Amino acid sequence: MSVNIRTGIIGYGLSGRVFHAPFIDVVEGYDLTKISTSRPESIALIEERYPVTAVVPDGKSIIDDPEIDLVIVTSPNTDHFRWSREALLAGKHVVVEKPFTVSVEEADELIEIAGRQQKILTVYHNRRFTSDTRTVKKLLDSGLLGEIVDYESHFDRYRTNPRPNGAWREQPLPGSGIFYDLGSHLIDQALWFFGMPEAVTAEINSQRAWAKADDHFDVRLHYPAFTATLKSGMICRIPGPTYLLHGTHGSFVKYGLDVQEATLDGGAIPQGKDWGREPESIWGTINAEYKGVKLQGKLESEQGDYRDYFINLRDAIQGKTVIAVKPEEARNVMQIIELAFRSSREKRTIEVQ
Repeated sequence: MSVNIRTGIIGYGLSGRVFHAPFIDVVEGYDLTKISTSRPESIALIEERYPVTAVVPDGKSIIDDPEIDLVIVTSPNTDHFRWSREALLAGKHVVVEKPFTVSVEEADELIEIAGRQQKILTVYHNRRFTSDTRTVKKLLDSGLLGEIVDYESHFDRYRTNPRPNGAWREQPLPGSGIFYDLGSHLIDQALWFFGMPEAVTAEINSQRAWAKADDHFDVRLHYPAFTATLKSGMICRIPGPTYLLHGTHGSFVKYGLDVQEATLDGGAIPQGKDWGREPESIWGTINAEYKGVKLQGKLESEQGDYRDYFINLRDAIQGKTVIAVKPEEARNVMQIIELAFRSSREKRTIEVQ
């Protein structure tokens, strides 16, 4: 009988509260041992939801605990590298919230340390485990659309006022702004589907007059036969398509966000066979012809399930499988982020070396 993986979560903001603690709590094989936070409202919520979990004031109290096997870093982006490095050097497995780090150089150092320490290092690119991304992956693997000639993905929101209390993501800090925040999702999805592009063209800027960090981007990843367009903005009352694909045999368009985040944010517990299943109202639309058969209408979405990320993580730590989100893949995301910022600054297309 295997011993549960004793887990500590550094930070209890949106990421810790919504995307990590609920899954460590319900997925078999883990113990939610410690969470670090100093905010009174967070402490009260943890004590209510997870009464046997210890609350500690900082990440050091987790990393220095010899009983902890796995550290999940959900701190602000500027601290991802520091906490991950300390945890790996202390002999812990590490999950880092995306973005991996704020530079390729930091990502490379963490990968080297993890290899030396023989510990699992992975990044929480959870949007591989959503309904829409799984549906597109299956569609691409099927060949139903033929050769892809155009790909577009949006992560649009509408928020014209600053977040209350001056959120760190909106401050002019390393790793702030929506390109690090939301762009890392869109890049990881594109690289998962198509691999590394040949070149990058980007415009990354601010559209809200008060913004101190980027709040809009239009990034083009150039592949041999098509361009992948990744867009996000904060002044989009009507969001663009989550996914839009055109191929030689057909097209697919999908609107609406995966249902898991909103459900989790409302306090739901991720359990049951229908967890992560999308309503028919936000299924995508397909129009294709495959081997003479014409297909047109709604395409049922694959079921999204973040639990699968943590099941894979558990099995990888126990040596039963390979990790799904490899740190080298997350490092490639960081490379595209750096090239995109350079492209935007220099107003030119940058080749991927």
